[in-house]
Amino acid sequence: MEPLARSAARRMKARLIAIGERMPAWVAEGFAEYRKRLSHELPLELVELPLGARGKGRDPARATAEEGAAMLAALPRDAHVVALDGRGGAWSSEQLAGELGRWRMGGRDLALLVGGPDGHAPDVLARADQRWSLGPLTLPHMLVRLIVAEQLYRAASIVAGHPYHRA
Repeated sequence: MEPLARSAARRMKARLIAIGERMPAWVAEGFAEYRKRLSHELPLELVELPLGARGKGRDPARATAEEGAAMLAALPRDAHVVALDGRGGAWSSEQLAGELGRWRMGGRDLALLVGGPDGHAPDVLARADQRWSLGPLTLPHMLVRLIVAEQLYRAASIVAGHPYHRA
């Protein structure tokens, strides 16, 4: 295979970069299940980053800035970056499948970013190519990981014509 053809045949990979460590066992099990299901269509890697120092006498903006710096350092080179953000676009599963198709056509890997308790640092939002909202509900950030993995699997299933998604 020629080098150009080899690179064109390369599969897109996704990296979910999240602030906070140690998911509850039930969330970790659910995430692992969807990660396994996605392994052929969209390999998904989870990168967990520590929370910035918070507490009495600590500046939450500084903690968010520390988290943001760590998150930007964990980005794959030249990735398409999607920040999970309540002010982003709320996509249906079908719309997410359309986005997934566009991301694949772009030929870049995908990075999905889940911020800490105070949201994303301004530099992270500035770096994001898109912002995605899971809706108006406030969700526990650990649960967001599971929802994102399930929705990526659902979107990949829609694109592949698999019956998992029955609208």
